[in-house]
Amino acid sequence: MAEKPPPPGGIPIAESEAAARWTRAWRPERVAERLAGTGMPWYVAGGWALDLFRGEPSRVHGDVEIAVPAAAFPEIRDRFPGYVFDAVGAGRLWPAAGPEALAATHQTWLRDPETGRFHLDVFREPHDGDTWICRRDEGLRLPYAAVIERSAGGIPYLRPELVLLFKAKGARPKDRADFAATLPLLDRARRDALGRWLERVHPGHPWLDATAAPPAL
Repeated sequence: MAEKPPPPGGIPIAESEAAARWTRAWRPERVAERLAGTGMPWYVAGGWALDLFRGEPSRVHGDVEIAVPAAAFPEIRDRFPGYVFDAVGAGRLWPAAGPEALAATHQTWLRDPETGRFHLDVFREPHDGDTWICRRDEGLRLPYAAVIERSAGGIPYLRPELVLLFKAKGARPKDRADFAATLPLLDRARRDALGRWLERVHPGHPWLDATAAPPAL
């Protein structure tokens, strides 16, 4: 899926400033409490999703990310009265984003207007009704029931194979560490799925050889 050009305007935000404002990020449990009873599909993404799959924390997380169908974002926004959502993209921030900024970005940070702190990162994902669409390859489509798994406490999270697929693009040190820690926990079916998706979205990716190796006994 082609990247959209950033909307006009926006405020530059350095990584150091963003990190300082994320120091009070919520945990998945708090997010789940806020979204209890909603009928829309949503799930924890990123490193927290891998820890929910694992059943225990593996590292410190700088933020908490969730993903929702783009059309459901107004409902998400209504669940957090007193906060504002800033659109984010290309190193810029669009405070209290309006329709134009939201249409041209997929990432939104929930901000406390009194403190300026960020607490929740929301990805607004492409979809077709109840079908999830990968934002990196619109041909990769799955029913939400095949995308979302749940922790022992009932928190929905993105299945680990898809988390690693998204992490493969940047392959930052924390992404490589997450891959190394998670791959041994994946059975043959999960490894095969990850391998197919990596070959499709990132042909020749260096993680492919590891996914083809047999799981540890």
